[in-house]
Amino acid sequence: MIKRRPHLLWLLVPFLLYVGALPFVNRVRPLVLGLPFLFAWLLAATLLTPVAVLLAYRGDQKRRAS
Repeated sequence: MIKRRPHLLWLLVPFLLYVGALPFVNRVRPLVLGLPFLFAWLLAATLLTPVAVLLAYRGDQKRRAS
């Protein structure tokens, strides 16, 4: 399935940001914009999730068009 629809790999990005990297970013220091690093990481992951979904959606639309 991945060979036919590689754009769906974008949907793994949120999973890796939330779950895969959690053991590596679970710390309070350094502070990023006054937030503990873990909170800043989760905020960034939350903001990047719609971008990953949009990229998967656009790839699917291109596949349907052709």
